[in-house]
Amino acid sequence: MHRIHPALRWTGTILLWAVVLLLLTLTIVPHLLDRVYYRGALSSHFDGEHFFNPDGDDDRLKTTQGRSRFGFMWRQAFGDAERPVWPERVAVTPSKPEARVDGGRMVVTWVGHATMLVQANGLNILTDPIWSDTAGPLGVGPRRVADPGIRFEDMPKIDLVLVSHNHYDHLDLTTLKRLWDRDRPRIVTSLGNDSVIGQAGVPATALDWGGRLTIRPGIEVAVTRNHHWGSRWFSDRNRALWSSFVVRMPGGNFFFAGDTGLGDGKWPAEAAALGPIRLAGIPIGAFRFEEGQMENGSHVGPPDAIRVWDGLGRPRAIAIHWGTFRLSREGRETPPLMLQGMLSCAGSDTARFAAHGIGEKVEIAPLGTTPPRPDLAALDRCIARGDFKALR
Repeated sequence: MHRIHPALRWTGTILLWAVVLLLLTLTIVPHLLDRVYYRGALSSHFDGEHFFNPDGDDDRLKTTQGRSRFGFMWRQAFGDAERPVWPERVAVTPSKPEARVDGGRMVVTWVGHATMLVQANGLNILTDPIWSDTAGPLGVGPRRVADPGIRFEDMPKIDLVLVSHNHYDHLDLTTLKRLWDRDRPRIVTSLGNDSVIGQAGVPATALDWGGRLTIRPGIEVAVTRNHHWGSRWFSDRNRALWSSFVVRMPGGNFFFAGDTGLGDGKWPAEAAALGPIRLAGIPIGAFRFEEGQMENGSHVGPPDAIRVWDGLGRPRAIAIHWGTFRLSREGRETPPLMLQGMLSCAGSDTARFAAHGIGEKVEIAPLGTTPPRPDLAALDRCIARGDFKALR
């Protein structure tokens, strides 16, 4: 009989235990990372364990050409020679907001990504605040190419914070902790996210879609539907809810779309039914995971952003969720250029729904006459003709 060399026997034993350890890790670790953020009654969008989009979940990790989203993420991390080049840094001139805005005025400053400072009726509102340099766990993730449009130390006292869902680029615990320690703002979010925010020792009020909370007399926050998903780890998917918001106040409401795909497209009208919207924050970026893509199940691109804007009643709107963190394949300037061109194709006023610079302070006019609806059929013809194909 041939005896196995001791070195080979030890190597085989080590490999065997390595495989066993790997299998145990794959079996056990996901359960350890599967946090239960919320327990409650079943509903049209909660099955007792996970939330879901009642208009159909189309947020699986696939692209229309069958290429996996994991493959995109791999290329995002380790290089993709075919994708448009982004700048390493973009110059930003930070602004210094007023302490308070009153007298019927409304002022908005886009801080970057989905973070907006909205000032009206003596109230300072901040949406999905993130001042961190990276959007991800433990400092790993997409890195800022543009500094915040307001330095944290120049931020006025914040009264109300809206947190749409638990993705790292929207729920940044470091920033929320800084805000809480400094200002003690009221933080409103959707179901389950209060558990995540509480990990930083910060209290938050979590409401279901349709829930309302009075902030002060005449001012109320309504949590409204949109179309997205949530996760902080690989295995806690949809344990917490996602949402948009309407802040109802004198002089016209503020609508914040959060992070969203179009879904059934009915939810913007549901938000508009709560009263006339004076200002909307609507995302336009992170829509392209393969060449030529105009939207995905999780994010609207400019064509669907125009449909959201139309469903809201064509209010004054600020384009958000572009040009701060690279989350997808399109060029940095592609979303705003596309938005402007598509609004022109649809016969709409390009100043009514506009992309502004990070840190730019914008005065929002009082409610007035509602503009005509965009010609969406004309927009579709422009897209089909290839008018925007060069915008990669």
